[in-house]
Amino acid sequence: MTNSFNTVFYTGVTSDLQGRVWKHKNSKFPKSFTSRYKCYKLVYYLFFPDIEEAIDEEKRVKGGSRQQKIDLIVSKNPDWIDLYEELV
Repeated sequence: MTNSFNTVFYTGVTSDLQGRVWKHKNSKFPKSFTSRYKCYKLVYYLFFPDIEEAIDEEKRVKGGSRQQKIDLIVSKNPDWIDLYEELV
């Protein structure tokens, strides 16, 4: 997820993407990273068959450089549109 200026990135894992993004967008956790930095736009996501794979990918993405994160987003979403509507 990112903010409206595409300058701050948040990476996480969930078993309920639609519900979790809704919570971020509606600041259900006011002290969370996404609320503090207004990361309300879903710009990239992947689904995995099991949680271990998802956690491994989360760690890989979080460990990458800022440019690697940007390249990953652009590879699937070059216009940086909010993909939340695809989920609902």
